[in-house]
Amino acid sequence: MPKRNSTKKLDPVQNARRVVLESTEQASLDVVSNPSLLSQVMAEMGRRGGKIGGKRRLETMSDAQRTDVARKAAKARWGKKSKKK
Repeated sequence: MPKRNSTKKLDPVQNARRVVLESTEQASLDVVSNPSLLSQVMAEMGRRGGKIGGKRRLETMSDAQRTDVARKAAKARWGKKSKKK
């Protein structure tokens, strides 16, 4: 069975764009040539949203809803059966 290559192939338009950017020395700013930069940006955006989301959720929930969520979390946490050795 032939081995599969896991690298993404650029289509002709993307390849032409990359060549132009490299020839004009702008390839270092291109997201295609640096996918880790995109990952870092997206991770930062996720962290910001996560920090805001929990606080906003608690502000919009009623006391009864918060009690229900806390009760459900406690059951999940303490309801697990431990493995016997």
